[in-house]
Amino acid sequence: MSFLQHSIIWQVYPLSADLRQLKAAADNQPTGSSQPERSGENSSQALTLARLEHWLDYLVNLGCDTLLLGPIFDSVSHGYDTTDHYRIDPRLGTDHDIDSLISQCHRRGVRLILDGVFNHVAASHPMVNYDGPIKRDDSGNPVGWEGHDELVELNHQDPRTEDFVAEIMEYWLQRGIDGWRLDVAYAVPREFWAAVVDRVRQQYPHAVFLGEMIHGDYIELIHQGHLDSATQYELWKAIWSSIKDRNFWELAHALERHHDFSQQAILNIFVGNHDVDRIASIVGDGGAALAASILFSLPGCPSIYYGDEQAFRGLKGEGFGADDPIRPALPDYPEHLAQEGQWLWQVYHDLIALRRRHSWLSTASVEVKDKDNESISYRLSAPEGFLDVHIDIRDKFRADWEFNDGEELHYSW
Repeated sequence: MSFLQHSIIWQVYPLSADLRQLKAAADNQPTGSSQPERSGENSSQALTLARLEHWLDYLVNLGCDTLLLGPIFDSVSHGYDTTDHYRIDPRLGTDHDIDSLISQCHRRGVRLILDGVFNHVAASHPMVNYDGPIKRDDSGNPVGWEGHDELVELNHQDPRTEDFVAEIMEYWLQRGIDGWRLDVAYAVPREFWAAVVDRVRQQYPHAVFLGEMIHGDYIELIHQGHLDSATQYELWKAIWSSIKDRNFWELAHALERHHDFSQQAILNIFVGNHDVDRIASIVGDGGAALAASILFSLPGCPSIYYGDEQAFRGLKGEGFGADDPIRPALPDYPEHLAQEGQWLWQVYHDLIALRRRHSWLSTASVEVKDKDNESISYRLSAPEGFLDVHIDIRDKFRADWEFNDGEELHYSW
């Protein structure tokens, strides 16, 4: 059993738009000109690793116990185009900063998971030009990932790739992190993950491995890849789509499937992340609160994308910078947040507290009791008790939780 079974994650994307632009400005400076600060110290909105420490008490007070960071290693632009997995991106800070963040997390009982991009590297990565374990076509040219020439696929059939990935994982686990999110895990052979994970766990048996699974067989990835969890995109889609389209038949179908999945593994459940439109932009403030009430009632390991608990807005765009609206910078301190989102923070806080008091929800079974276009009722059951949930959007957004021990929660927005 991994710690993810009872974790609640706060996910942050540190390389926000202002930091990307800062590096672009530095890279485009004429020879001999003064360079902007790569650490972002001259930007009050730059969420460097040092400034991220200011937010640790915020996530603890919210009820979270795990911090999941987007890419923090040296990269060309957005972090998923890595150039050096052993170096902290200078836009985010230094070795001292990551060591301090790890220490401050653990002082608060917060576990730290890093984003591991091990399907591809930047085209400018040194190994691309020096006969590294890169996938190449018949002419010997590097193969771009999904048509992105700036991202070059690793050759997972080359034994050197296993060494490359395992050694990176072990290095940062030795530094004190607690696990890895595996970017585009679905695109990597299952047997590769199994070999790497088994090797790493020989030294770090308590490390966790969360695979990104946008489509495909969640349970196959987890079991064959020897992972702890995978991202439950099917449930994510059903939650927002059912609210937006007033079609809880879709959610009912997803819940029945989620029940089957959850009998076999702990899945990472969410209503937002760094790759999708903000939930409040899709369904409004009341819909975002309702989505949270569904999320925290279900089995699995919930994750909160930073700002969703404050009703942040953001829709993906097109072309360069398409993800910038959903990957904003945070202010230096939580106290600098606008007060308009405080009410939703309180909803999240109360839902998480309720879930903490009934920790059996993370592995409970799910049974849909009733449904129509604008309402759904389902029961969560475990040996410790049961929870009846009723969701209704006929007149307003309404969520009712009723436990068998008499504890109740009633919300309407």
